[in-house]
Amino acid sequence: MFGRASKKSNNTRYYEILGVSKDASQDDLKKAYKKAAIKNHPDKGGDPEKFKELAQAYEVLSDPEKREIYDQYGEDALKEGMGGGAGAHDPFDIFSSFFGGSPFGGGSSRGRRQRRGEDVVHPLKVSLEDLYLGTSKKLSLSRNVICSKCNGKGSKSGASMKCPGCQGSGMKVSIRHLGPSMIQQMQHPCNECKGTGEMINEKDRCPQCKGDKVVQEKKVLEVIVEKGMQNGQKITFPGEADEAPDTVTGDIVFVLQQKDHPKFKRKGEDLFVEHTLSLTEALCGFQFVITHLDGRQLLIKSNPGEVVKPDSFKAINDEGMPLYQRPFMKGKMYIHFTVEFPDSLSADQVKALEAILPPKQTCQLTDMELDECEETTLYDVNFEEEMRRKQQAQEAYDEDEDMPGGAQRVQCAQQ
Repeated sequence: MFGRASKKSNNTRYYEILGVSKDASQDDLKKAYKKAAIKNHPDKGGDPEKFKELAQAYEVLSDPEKREIYDQYGEDALKEGMGGGAGAHDPFDIFSSFFGGSPFGGGSSRGRRQRRGEDVVHPLKVSLEDLYLGTSKKLSLSRNVICSKCNGKGSKSGASMKCPGCQGSGMKVSIRHLGPSMIQQMQHPCNECKGTGEMINEKDRCPQCKGDKVVQEKKVLEVIVEKGMQNGQKITFPGEADEAPDTVTGDIVFVLQQKDHPKFKRKGEDLFVEHTLSLTEALCGFQFVITHLDGRQLLIKSNPGEVVKPDSFKAINDEGMPLYQRPFMKGKMYIHFTVEFPDSLSADQVKALEAILPPKQTCQLTDMELDECEETTLYDVNFEEEMRRKQQAQEAYDEDEDMPGGAQRVQCAQQ
């Protein structure tokens, strides 16, 4: 029936897992499984793989038909489908059915899956100096903690009853009439039990939490802002949010919000600073001092004979922001130069400059050709403002184009 399986290999491992002999009785198997399963249960910090193997071994050996196949042909025969297969059942289900519940009290954490409480998010304003140097801030917060007097039961006796207002669901449905034959159903937490689905007898209420199951506690958290952290980066304190019965406590999360700096702008690991030069400085050289975020004075100067053009950038290595968790490495500091030109020059100044500066480009046209040209007048203009004004005018024109058809459609509808 099962082929010519002459060698009986791999048919003792299940006995070894349970620590019993091959002629063990059903009572021996039960005792061995009970002892080993409790010891290796994941809820008690045991090895999940060992727990799974124990369940698999007990499932096979406790079934006379499967045990007979296993004793004769080994694990492979069960894996190939003989006797309905091995290891097909959930090890936690086997454990629960064997014990009729958890021997640890309160039931298995797997059986009553707890909901997770909400995270509490706080913005934390920091300066650019804080992010450059690193800092720590102590913050006092209030949070709910499970009442120590009643252990989160809300009552002295530990008893509670189903809320009559919502029948224990924690939610109520209200109906709102919107008009003839029109209603709107809205679901909201029950106000009688505050959405818990439970009611506690007034005389039985815990004197410390007044039946709320939680009390308020003030706690001081020290938030460490590390060097090089970014705007929007999160600093998490696991399990420090509001506690509630049968709920996995959420986290407190601080989100860094960098305040604007009057001098520096940050882009990633680099710092940017604006500096305006006079025309003389741009042409003849400059020297100025920048006070860094840590108070150091940086001397910035041009090279001899160097000319700085308007809207140009220069960089200083290793004077940018420190890298997060690698503060010994830093980005660059970029200096953006603008050049301030004089509004006008006197005739003497023009002659002096013409004598020093490279000669002007001469016009290649003859006098006769120049006479045929039309003279123009240049005027100052705010280009961005002019473009904005033109855009607004175009949008107004487009609206006017749409109006006749729109007005006509409205008039027809009224008729």
